[in-house]
Amino acid sequence: MMDALDIFATAGLWAAVLRIATPLIFGTLGALVCERAGVLNLGIEGIMTFGAMVGWLTVYHGGDLWLGLAAAALAGAAFGLLHALLTVPLGLSQHVTGLGITLFASSLSYYIFRLVVPVSGTPPTIEPFQPLRIPYLSDLPFLGEAVFAQTAPTYVAILLAFLIALALQKTPLGLAVRIVGENPHAAEAQGIDPIRVRIASVVFGSALMALGGAFLTLAAFNSFFPTMVQGRGWVCIALVVFASWRPERALLGALLFALFDAYQLRLSHVVGKAVPYQVFLMIPYLLSIAALLVMARRARVPQALMQPFRRGER
Repeated sequence: MMDALDIFATAGLWAAVLRIATPLIFGTLGALVCERAGVLNLGIEGIMTFGAMVGWLTVYHGGDLWLGLAAAALAGAAFGLLHALLTVPLGLSQHVTGLGITLFASSLSYYIFRLVVPVSGTPPTIEPFQPLRIPYLSDLPFLGEAVFAQTAPTYVAILLAFLIALALQKTPLGLAVRIVGENPHAAEAQGIDPIRVRIASVVFGSALMALGGAFLTLAAFNSFFPTMVQGRGWVCIALVVFASWRPERALLGALLFALFDAYQLRLSHVVGKAVPYQVFLMIPYLLSIAALLVMARRARVPQALMQPFRRGER
């Protein structure tokens, strides 16, 4: 019988970690971009659900898988624009608006899904992304199966984490986003329009969130059901704090949570019925809370986060 520690030596565990982490990477990066510009986007759960539905629906009606991802990103951007217009120029509560977006997007997803697919026993399926085998690398022992046999969106998510980290630290656009999130009045004095930067950041971040949802229907699974996001959006919000608003740490945090989740699934099979399965379901969340408590004490919050910007005020 496999020992609990032997699980860590299986390539299947690490392959599952990357699959589970992918929607979290997209969602966490999206939330991070919004918050670095000073806007909290609690609409993430609904945006991910709507992105999952739109991506699946596009492919179900004959579209390409990449077209499904693009359609999901556009749908997420549309909800991001709605959130941004309500919270940035109008200055409405970011908490209330975000929760409203989540409720609206989730309900709209279910409504559209039921218009297209009446109540039935089994949701219709599509042909999802297949693992992309990289020549030579995929043939490596252990690493080939664990790392180099993932679907294309997984590689895109990891690449985006590094590109966004580079953009925030090394480019004028990234500097504009960061200074708007720290002191929008100082940004305005330097000729930067904080309102435009915040709106653009929320739109882009929301598109990334929707890609995280679309991954679930186009790569992880092959169908859509309204509850499939299952709280991943809220996990992403917590991972942003864990990451101290840094994209490279966001990648690490998503992988860490995914490791906890993948491990508990396999550990429950090793232990069997000796321990209630609910205990194993709690493990990734309890460990993530513990890690969050440790990291949150050192986290430096963007100074203008959730603070509305009004021209001429100080």
